[in-house]
Amino acid sequence: MRINLLMVALLGMGILLGGCKEKPMQAKQIPLEDFFKNPDQSRYRISPDGKYYSYMAPYENRMNIFVQEIGSDTAIRLTSETDRDISGYFWKNPTRILFMKDTGGDENFRLYGVDVDGSDLVCFTDFPKVRTEIIDDLENFPTEVIIGMNKRNEQVFDPYRLNIETGEMEMLAENPGTIQAWMFDHEGKLRAAMALDGVNSQILYREKESDPFRVVLTTSFKETMNPQFFTFDNQNVYAVSNLGRDKAAAVIFDLANGKEIEVLYENPDYDVDALSFSQKRKVLTTANYESWKGERHFFDDETKQLFERLNTELGAYEIAITGMTKAEDKFIIRTYSDRSLGAYYIYDKNTDQLTKIVDVSPWIDENEMASQVPVDYQSRDGLTIHGYLTLPLGYTLENAEDLPVVVNPHGGPWGRDSWGFNPEIQFLANRGYAVFQMNFRGSTGYGKKFWEKSFKQWGLTMQDDITDGTQWLIEKGIADQDRIAIYGGSYGGYATLEGLVKTPDLYAAGIDYVGVSNLFTFMKTIPPYWKPFLEMMYEMVGNPVTDSLQFVETSPALNAEKIVAPLFIAQGANDPRVNKDESDQVVQALKTRGIVVEYMVKDNEGHGFHNEENRFDFYRAMEKFLGEHMK
Repeated sequence: MRINLLMVALLGMGILLGGCKEKPMQAKQIPLEDFFKNPDQSRYRISPDGKYYSYMAPYENRMNIFVQEIGSDTAIRLTSETDRDISGYFWKNPTRILFMKDTGGDENFRLYGVDVDGSDLVCFTDFPKVRTEIIDDLENFPTEVIIGMNKRNEQVFDPYRLNIETGEMEMLAENPGTIQAWMFDHEGKLRAAMALDGVNSQILYREKESDPFRVVLTTSFKETMNPQFFTFDNQNVYAVSNLGRDKAAAVIFDLANGKEIEVLYENPDYDVDALSFSQKRKVLTTANYESWKGERHFFDDETKQLFERLNTELGAYEIAITGMTKAEDKFIIRTYSDRSLGAYYIYDKNTDQLTKIVDVSPWIDENEMASQVPVDYQSRDGLTIHGYLTLPLGYTLENAEDLPVVVNPHGGPWGRDSWGFNPEIQFLANRGYAVFQMNFRGSTGYGKKFWEKSFKQWGLTMQDDITDGTQWLIEKGIADQDRIAIYGGSYGGYATLEGLVKTPDLYAAGIDYVGVSNLFTFMKTIPPYWKPFLEMMYEMVGNPVTDSLQFVETSPALNAEKIVAPLFIAQGANDPRVNKDESDQVVQALKTRGIVVEYMVKDNEGHGFHNEENRFDFYRAMEKFLGEHMK
């Protein structure tokens, strides 16, 4: 879909028309809490036997797990967490649910289990300062799951087979220090592993569990060969790979011989990022990729027909399947758009009945929300940068003129912004701001070359992409050049600080949310389980020894004397990724010079604010700060 070109053409037309543009009436102001409060019900799943559906809902302002028998009007609350939301959950079998929770945002997740009636609540991994990860839910084995823990060595994760009835755990292999992922076949056997040895990626393989692992493929970390799951005869793997190509493609890969057998699907413009399959029918179903929206390539007619059937009733929205029964005859369907958090439905394939369960946020009227429009522009060195522009309700690309703008670079930085409902974007648009998001170089999904162009470019060409997009908005007449703020979280917080340092006259204000400020200290305080990635990070971000001059130049905390715009910083005290000291350094440097800096620290948060009351505080302070400095 080349909608971007159309939007740019319309934008140009709006500028060429010139003259006095009629401005729309002010949109109805929606209470801040409506954007950021917990949904009434979300994250719906269905039990493997189709008897129950489950969901998360608030209990004392924290998201907990509820279960309801299909056809019943009453639900049972399974958990009673009051300090922090449950992070995620899934059905292990028809009577047991597993879920994860950390403490105060420390990301040391523990695994719990609870029965469908709320009984037998057990913590399986009650170990201090240990992080638990789900490696394989072993769908075909109702009493077992494969987990990873850094219990033996805080820097690496060993795989364990956990019996959820007895609580017994068996360590299946000892991580030598390089393995980052373990892979099991359809019979639950540990057959493959993905390792990172410095800056080289390796695939290890064995025919059976009694055999030693052997290296079958070694590549640079810059190349991707990401096995998704074994073929249904357990001989090869379906994988996503960019070996020998720029865009990652769906392939079949022969692990035993370390070679690609067949290309199943590739897109000329975007990376394939995931594959899906039918466990029951044992067929590959879709390859997923993202243009300006999420897209699917169908391998399977039955799956294609299912989505076509759903589109007949839900076609005004994007559609996702978030759960299904083991028989694959009942499905949980989620809808969404850029202006709506959508709803959940149950689709019964046997009766062809689509039944609405609940609207996720019924207090949000999508007719009062703004549209997120895909756009693109050229960087100063000739790259096409894709992004999104959200204008306040009533404005279009033809009549948008001299608007206050919030420039919002994404985190990661090796992620991307996507199309869909974003409460903070809608909140800012409702308050009269245009919001500009851009997928600067290094953003994922656009191929290997575009990603590699970001290496060692923090504060350099990556920042120039953000600056060039902001200048593009000014040149088009959309942005009032005296009322532009920059706001971002994590890497976006770094880009905010660096924007205020590098282009101090461009932004009227900045908001840094859990952002990196000093590349030297950031590298020293990463979580222990990131240590195996250090050599890779040295290539991607820079080496604090050999690139020290560049680090001095591109660390905002070391150049804070250049910041003149007012700044608001928000930080979680328990952040394991971006240490609180990253924010403290900037605050101290600015206060010493008398620059306006507001500082919010939440003692019960980590890398981002998850508790509802903390979200309210943050966005309330953001609204006030922007109102004072963007008049």
